[in-house]
Parts: sequence; C-alpha cells; structure tokens
Amino acid sequence: MVRAIMHGCNGYMGQVITGLIKEDADIEIVAGIDLVDCRDNGYPVYTSIQDCDAEADVIIDFASAKATDALLAYGRERKIPMVLCTTGLTEEQLAAVEEASREVAVLKSANMSLGVNMLLKLLKEAANILAPAGFDIEIVEKHHNRKVDAPSGTALALADSINESLGNVYEYKFDRSQTREKRDQKEIGISAVRGGTIVGDHDVIFAGTDEVVTFSHTAYSRAVFGKGAVQAAKFLAGKPAGHYQMSHVIDAQS
Repeated sequence: MVRAIMHGCNGYMGQVITGLIKEDADIEIVAGIDLVDCRDNGYPVYTSIQDCDAEADVIIDFASAKATDALLAYGRERKIPMVLCTTGLTEEQLAAVEEASREVAVLKSANMSLGVNMLLKLLKEAANILAPAGFDIEIVEKHHNRKVDAPSGTALALADSINESLGNVYEYKFDRSQTREKRDQKEIGISAVRGGTIVGDHDVIFAGTDEVVTFSHTAYSRAVFGKGAVQAAKFLAGKPAGHYQMSHVIDAQS
C-alpha cells in the first residue's frame, strides 16, 4: 500500500484525487496540506506542511506555485518522492525542482493526462516528417476563465517536444499584434483562449500547401489529470533520486 500526502487537498483537484484514491486499493492518503481546513476528508489536514509528521511514500502536489518552495524543502528534508502537478512555476522554481531531483525522486509534468503524454511522443514523429516538408506549426490552447497562467504549461510542453525533435531551432511566437511581417517558417505560434468552464483543449496544427494536419486533445473532466497523478504517485514511490517524466509512467505500463 502506497502512503501519500495530498498537497493542496482541499482544492478542486485535491478533492478529485481524494475521491479517486478512496476507490483504489493500492494507495491511501495519510495526510493533507491546505491553507483552508474546511472539510472532513477522512485524513488529518495541516495548514503548514512543516507541521506534517505523517510517514509517507510520496507527495502529490496540486496546489499553488506560491507553495512550491516550502514543498521542495520539505520533500528534500524528509526524502519523500514528489509528484509535482502545479503549473506556472518561475524559472527559479524550475531550477529548484532540478536541484531537488538530485536528492529525491521528483516527477514534474505540465499535464498529468496519459493521453497528452502519448501525444507528446506522436508529435515528435510528425514534426520530423512535416516540418522539413515546409509545414507551419501552430498551437491553440483553450482553458476555463479562472486559469491564471497563459499559455498553458501543456502548450509549452507540446511546443518543446516538437522543437527538441527538430534540434531546438524554432522560436515561439506568442503575440503577432505588435508586428506586421510575414510569418517566419522557423517559428511555432502559440495562442491562448480563456473562457467559460473549458477544462482543457489543445490543437497542434501543421499547415502545409493545400493540406492541414491537426492533432487534438480534449479533456472533458479534470478527473483525467487526477487519474494520471495517482498512477504517477504509485510509480514514483520507492524510486531513487532523479527527475522523472510521465513518459516513464507510460513506459512502465506498456
């Protein structure tokens, strides 16, 4: 039985994961961390992570970027593997994640969906065929009106997957409103839409002469992210120090 600490337990995703784990015989939540202790989750909740003394095999993080520094310090001190699902981290925090992975197992993913992470693999193959043939590359992402970061971490991960497969020679274009010039072939355009209750919608468009190839992923419920996080937690428990990806989880299941 994997013992997990749920960081951000009383947020929307924390509650989704709490519900999923209640139905999973292979994992249990032994403690939760949240600034707001307003629910009976069936496990103790601490408003400060430093006050949590529960014995755990893994931490699942779906909180705020503001809480990431304290989480990393706690995980390193206690040597507890961490599944980091929070997006919008600063460059300094991303560097701190990399540093922490030298001492403890860390799995950081911009999107916990198994479908999105399979898409990351497929895009590398598509880019290697279509980009040399002159196809332009555009990414359009759509999310609910409460999402604070734009573009999404998933959109950037999709762009990075493509760019890495092409030798990192493409630049990202986030705003064309300030310039009047022809599109550069060595650019990936990334557009963000915010509205309503859209859970998550990503289109990767390869636009060529007289034909367009589009890869799409639509999340109809945030439960898909929760399921991926639970799978990642069960995978990461007991792993040695290192920086892991959702691709490792997918490979372990295949």
